[in-house]
Amino acid sequence: GAFGGFGTTTTAPGSAFSFSAPTNTGTTGLFGATQNKGFGFGTGFGTAAGAGTGLGTGLGTGLGFGGFSTQQQQPTNVTLGSLFNQPSQIPAHSNQLINTASALSAPTLLGDERDAILAKWNQLQAFWGTGKGYFNSNIAPVEFTQENPFCRFKAVGYSCMHSNKDEDGLVVLVFNRKEVDIRNQQQQLVESLHKILGGNQTLSVNVEGVKTMPDDQTEVVIYVVERSPNGTSRRVPATTLHAHFEQVNIKTSLQQLGVTLSMARTELSPAQIKHLLQNPPAVGVDPIIWEQAKVDNPDPEKLIPVPMVGFKELLRRLKVQDQMTKQHQTRLDIISEDISELQKNQTTTMAKIAQYKRKLMDLSHRTLQVLIKQEIQRKSGYAIQADEEQLRVQLDTIQCELNAPTQFKGRLNELMSQIRMQNHFGAVRAEEKYYIDADLLREIRQHLKQQQEGLSHLISIIKDDLEDIKLIEHGLNESIPIRGGVFS
Repeated sequence: GAFGGFGTTTTAPGSAFSFSAPTNTGTTGLFGATQNKGFGFGTGFGTAAGAGTGLGTGLGTGLGFGGFSTQQQQPTNVTLGSLFNQPSQIPAHSNQLINTASALSAPTLLGDERDAILAKWNQLQAFWGTGKGYFNSNIAPVEFTQENPFCRFKAVGYSCMHSNKDEDGLVVLVFNRKEVDIRNQQQQLVESLHKILGGNQTLSVNVEGVKTMPDDQTEVVIYVVERSPNGTSRRVPATTLHAHFEQVNIKTSLQQLGVTLSMARTELSPAQIKHLLQNPPAVGVDPIIWEQAKVDNPDPEKLIPVPMVGFKELLRRLKVQDQMTKQHQTRLDIISEDISELQKNQTTTMAKIAQYKRKLMDLSHRTLQVLIKQEIQRKSGYAIQADEEQLRVQLDTIQCELNAPTQFKGRLNELMSQIRMQNHFGAVRAEEKYYIDADLLREIRQHLKQQQEGLSHLISIIKDDLEDIKLIEHGLNESIPIRGGVFS
């Protein structure tokens, strides 16, 4: 289910890698679409789905990862051990290969030069991945699908692998409803799921997350906590919970709630990943391209290559990518708002810290003054001690250094003089008025005078134009009755 859906087969809605027996109903695609078309893990390593096959039939019965081939097989009970120990099988019979080769290279339907044109037409259909290839009047035509090795509309992408353990108990339920409706009725949904589980008081249903999906679908991740009489609690394993949901009566109840798919969210084991990578998907992907895709994997620890067959799969992945982009943008907006709020709080905190520093300094000075007065009263009437005398000598030395003309005293006096001058100039500048040079003032007056003359000349021109317009209007008014009489 986590990596499903690139072909045209329909597989069971089992867990991502559960070992239960899936049924012959629709599963999700790579990100939870309603159909599993091709490469998918929806049926797990358990029994086969009626129409979907596994990662090629090289897994023994051709059922392992949920359907890369187009060969329909009957449901077969397969254990995990026998799945990897059985010999590989060829997904297509030799007769089918011969018929395909005949249809593409040497059809004998018409027996003349038109067979060459028919061969090119069959090749075009094979490249497109649709149609029927006629090659012999006595043999049924070859059905070309997008899974045939000659189809050109194929690519290899990458999907993220889940890192959840089976002990986490996470099960994904895909609802055919909008996210807003699910969130508004989340409590009723939890109560309904609890009733489906039998209404046992030792079980509690919890919602891990709700995420919107394309086509107005919603993914809800849940887990169930089981509490024992001694007070301890544990999560029900994902495979166990999913197997319970796959029961016929339970699945019917879930479908009444709008559930289109349920799958356990568990991680792939190293053996599963190794077997998947070593066997190219049986949807006509060239082994060389598959090997190159493994080499080009940007993060082999987190990503796994998956084939993309046809434009529908490409469109589905595009919709999922747009949906994830919107979710990321929403999260970025939330983070941006949080950062802005933190910056405001930081500014307020810095102002308070500065205020508390000033207050601390003021209190320190007051405390020092109190200590001085207390020490003076305590030492009142006592003779000066040796340490006090030594301290007095040090203070006198410092005082002499400060009073030296070339030392700190002179520098302090110079600084005080500069401060007084700045304060004096500041007070004078606050009271002084601005004066303009006489020549500059004369030029300004001359310029303003020219501007005034220009405005006067412009006004006189406008007045003359207005008088001319009035004369024209008067002439027009007098000519109108005369013209009226002529036409009458």
